Amino acid sequence: MDITGFAMNYFSLGGKNAIVTGGNTGLGQAFALALAKGGANVFVPSIIDDDGATRAMIEGEGVRYGFMLADITETGTPKRIVDACVEQLGSVDILINSAGVGPLAEVLEFDRTPWDATVSVNLTAAFEMSYEVGQRMVPQRSGKIINICSMFSFLGGRLSPAYAATKHGIAGLTKAYCDELAMYNIQVNGIAPGYYATAITENTRSNPDTNRRVLEHIPADRWGEPGDLMGTVVFLASRASDYVNGHILAVDGGYLVR
Repeated sequence: MDITGFAMNYFSLGGKNAIVTGGNTGLGQAFALALAKGGANVFVPSIIDDDGATRAMIEGEGVRYGFMLADITETGTPKRIVDACVEQLGSVDILINSAGVGPLAEVLEFDRTPWDATVSVNLTAAFEMSYEVGQRMVPQRSGKIINICSMFSFLGGRLSPAYAATKHGIAGLTKAYCDELAMYNIQVNGIAPGYYATAITENTRSNPDTNRRVLEHIPADRWGEPGDLMGTVVFLASRASDYVNGHILAVDGGYLVR
């Protein structure tokens, strides 16, 4: 088999249908576009209305795009999302739990209000989305669930107690779901991005002191770009990763080694 044939056989997502929560902004949008470039149809539920840009990018890859304006923290919404994906695209084969929030405050000032909001989006909603797609994936004996973890899945997370707690939690959820769903040919893995040049990190990057402190921890000596994650998400969503399960893959330019 030549290299083109190998790539098409092992990495193609042709005919697959994916849900990417929060897939019309930030890193979520990069995940959605990567899946589309791999050949998957993409369904995006988001609390932020679609301005047409993500649709244009996805459909520009020659695949189908579905969108649902939705708050994934509302009771019953994850089931409605999965049902809508199946109704519009025919099945759900891939789930990317990408939606997330990360309010900042010192621990002695971080009260229940931002804590509850962070847990609802980053952990509970990811659990409920995974539960609902599991109901579809188990009968079809196949599926890929990819949770977006973080450097704070491994580290303490100064000024981010709720974010760190939920990202540790999503790593644990990844392993728990793997342990029970692997027998059904469902792979559950996590991606832990390092520090990326997105809107959410603009303040850190624009401040010379904080920018320097981040770069001092990255052997690659640069911030990540959303495109740096695209190959990883295609790998974990494809046949190429069928024996990779319960793993948290850091894509961090080497941040964790320092």
